[in-house]
Amino acid sequence: MSDVAELPEVMNIRRAAEYFGVNPETLYKYAKEGSIPAFKLGNRWKFKKSVLDAWMERECRIGEARGKKGKTPVYTLRKKRPSTSRSSRKFTTAAG
Repeated sequence: MSDVAELPEVMNIRRAAEYFGVNPETLYKYAKEGSIPAFKLGNRWKFKKSVLDAWMERECRIGEARGKKGKTPVYTLRKKRPSTSRSSRKFTTAAG
């Protein structure tokens, strides 16, 4: 993987997938579902590193708060729930 300091602010799907350590096809699916912050420039998905970092930090804090019930939080990325759902969070913990 590239050094994090070398990553550009706006990444294409290949670079963002490398940053997350997932397959580009998996990241494409998450972006298309709205499970991860992304935007399209023309017909290409783009990912802003500062937005991804803030999103990950926020989701980790949510997971840690849920994990304070005495269990170590385990984070999983899940599909975006339909709009009828009360929660719009994309990460859940095994504890919560």
